[in-house]
Amino acid sequence: MNDQPNRRPGTQGRTGKPANSGKPANSGKSRNGKPGNSGKPGNSGKPGKPHRRPQKDPVRFLAFEVLRAVDERDAYANLVLPPLLRKAREKEGPEKFDARDAAFATELVYGTLRRQGTYDAIVAACIDRPLREVDPPVLDVLNLGVHQLLGTRIPSHAAVSASVELARVVLGDGRAKFVNAVLRKVAKDDLDGWLEKVAPPYDEDAEDHLAVVHSHPRWVVSALWDSLGGGRAGIEDLLEADNERPEVTLVARPGRATADELLDSFDAESVLPGRWSPYAVRLSEGGEPGSVPLVREGRAGVQDEGSQLVALALANAPVEGRDEKWLDGCAGPGGKAALLAGLAAERGAVLLAAEKQPHRARLVGQALTGNPGPYQVIAADGTRPPWLPGTFDRVLMDVPCTGLGALRRRPEARWRRRPEDLEGFAPLQRGLLRSALESVRVGGVVGYATCSPHLAETRAVVDDVLKQFGVAELLDARELLPGVPALGDGPDVQLWPHVHGTDAMYLAVIRRTG
Repeated sequence: MNDQPNRRPGTQGRTGKPANSGKPANSGKSRNGKPGNSGKPGNSGKPGKPHRRPQKDPVRFLAFEVLRAVDERDAYANLVLPPLLRKAREKEGPEKFDARDAAFATELVYGTLRRQGTYDAIVAACIDRPLREVDPPVLDVLNLGVHQLLGTRIPSHAAVSASVELARVVLGDGRAKFVNAVLRKVAKDDLDGWLEKVAPPYDEDAEDHLAVVHSHPRWVVSALWDSLGGGRAGIEDLLEADNERPEVTLVARPGRATADELLDSFDAESVLPGRWSPYAVRLSEGGEPGSVPLVREGRAGVQDEGSQLVALALANAPVEGRDEKWLDGCAGPGGKAALLAGLAAERGAVLLAAEKQPHRARLVGQALTGNPGPYQVIAADGTRPPWLPGTFDRVLMDVPCTGLGALRRRPEARWRRRPEDLEGFAPLQRGLLRSALESVRVGGVVGYATCSPHLAETRAVVDDVLKQFGVAELLDARELLPGVPALGDGPDVQLWPHVHGTDAMYLAVIRRTG
């Protein structure tokens, strides 16, 4: 179980060695520098037999391209896949995509990424060498094939045949034979049968069992279990929810659109109201948000309902005295800022949206364009703010974090993050919360939020900063989210995918008392 690939963002791929520089996968050398199969045309191994050129399957080829970008360039599938799909739809001829092609490519990409750990363990059981010695492009083709065999209804013979043909196109004939041999072994059993073989018994090693069965790194399983508490059922429900395809959730931005207007933009059977946010609309059957006029015009946007609830809770928190100046101190890319700006405008307040990275600050500006009230967007470091202490009545700090709460939407993040990443985020998270408490006036409120349930990024940060700052108190954030069930013992709030259908957002609401 310890022979799973070590993906390192940007500089390392699955072998743990430097990624290649974009050379074709059949360049004659594997990523570890050993000679590989050249994959030259006509190298069929049978003299005199006519060579058949491999047939490119546009859908599977596109899925492979996305997986390579994720591994080699530290890309995120949700950023790489949409433009490739748009380009494929615009093509003419046999490579032009229709809606079914796009849906299939999406399933191949996300299904393979979510189940990568499980599939790697199965592939490792079918080969006679350590998994780290298999070239990453070969592993990507294999995992795409394993997903078709074990995670879809595609007939086994078709899944193997299509995967081998893809291997011929992107790897060459020699390594296609290796792919064929491995996938034929995989096809001899179903997913449950393979899990019986490759996952250790739960009673012997519960965390390793869950890691293999539910395709999460062991340390992530341990961290989520600590945050969640409880027994086996709860953690399995959470891990299963991480591997489910999430709904697309939209937000109607206050003062620019209503949820009813947004609902009316779709076929009644394809959308549902939000579960908890009065501004949310859920696309129950997929759909393309960019095709909706309200979204194109910026009057609505894509935003998880958990993120909406964080902004709503801050807006609902009682403040003492004036309520005129609001701050979003980590505003990029602008979803929460757009919601807060609309809510502030309804009360005659002004939002300042600050974002350290200039390119992300520009995204915030785009999201706020058209807001009915005044606002300002600046590029500024929240740990060294350009504003005076005690300036604001409400402050939101949605701090950078490991993103372990959004593994449904960014499944590749689970394979990139390492426990040591927590040490890198800790000083920044504490610095931003201290700055937020200094930026709010006495009697004002601060919302500290993360898209991670890890205790080191949530309660540990809040407890440490409150001990140092002294003149502040936690409010009961549960009271600020009426109608939302199962919010725990308080006073902070942790949302969960398997309980609330949202990302695992964390929120603590703090009032400055002196």
